[in-house]
Amino acid sequence: MIGNRVTVIVDRPIGSRHPKFTDLIYPVNYGYAEGVFAGDGEEQDVYVLGVRKAVERFTGTVIAVIHRFDDNEEKWVAAPEGMCFTREEIERQVRFMEQYFHSEIRM
Repeated sequence: MIGNRVTVIVDRPIGSRHPKFTDLIYPVNYGYAEGVFAGDGEEQDVYVLGVRKAVERFTGTVIAVIHRFDDNEEKWVAAPEGMCFTREEIERQVRFMEQYFHSEIRM
């Protein structure tokens, strides 16, 4: 999957609140890859990095996969074509959510 292009439907844009945990505000765009299903039976979740404004849709490249050891799904990380992030940069940007899981970033 890493290196593939993906279109993300952003259902939680930058600045939006988590639907269940309203104290949690998304610092990045977050959504799903339409028609691609994850281990939880829902569409594949994707963090979108490198886009600093709220968007409804995004097409870019999958640059990493976050494997959760204590969950039944993985999260993809996508960025604009040609944009790169280090493992540390990805970790910092997704920490708002991933801090609650035992996970590793695979690049």
